[in-house]
Amino acid sequence: MGVLLLASAAGQAAEFKTVGTAPALLYDAPSTKGNKLFIVPRGAPLEVVLTYGDWVKVRDVTGDLAWTPSRGLSARRNVIVRTPNLKIRASEDETSTVVFIADRGVLLELGEPGANGWIKVRHRDGLAGYVRGTDIWGN
Repeated sequence: MGVLLLASAAGQAAEFKTVGTAPALLYDAPSTKGNKLFIVPRGAPLEVVLTYGDWVKVRDVTGDLAWTPSRGLSARRNVIVRTPNLKIRASEDETSTVVFIADRGVLLELGEPGANGWIKVRHRDGLAGYVRGTDIWGN
């Protein structure tokens, strides 16, 4: 039975949320009485691992786990660039025109998925293009 549970959990897509308008404070327990661990800037994506009442256990881009109140998170989706000098392309092709270059750690708004592992993203200045899903985190 444990194998079936593991198999079904592995088949589920990760759930991501974005830190809302204020930075999120992350704790070591689902309570404000817990130790404060990190502050995550607004707009940063977090993977939701577990929900417990009004709290969520989240994983950040570095893989660290912590708790934060769910009210501080938004359904809006952002991603973080994982690759230095990532080329954002005009279409879903390595040979297409480079629209702009984003450095590692830059936040981009997640757009719709494209073909063959490509994903549309948009920079806050309005420039948009496509990247490979493996070059970003939070998708």
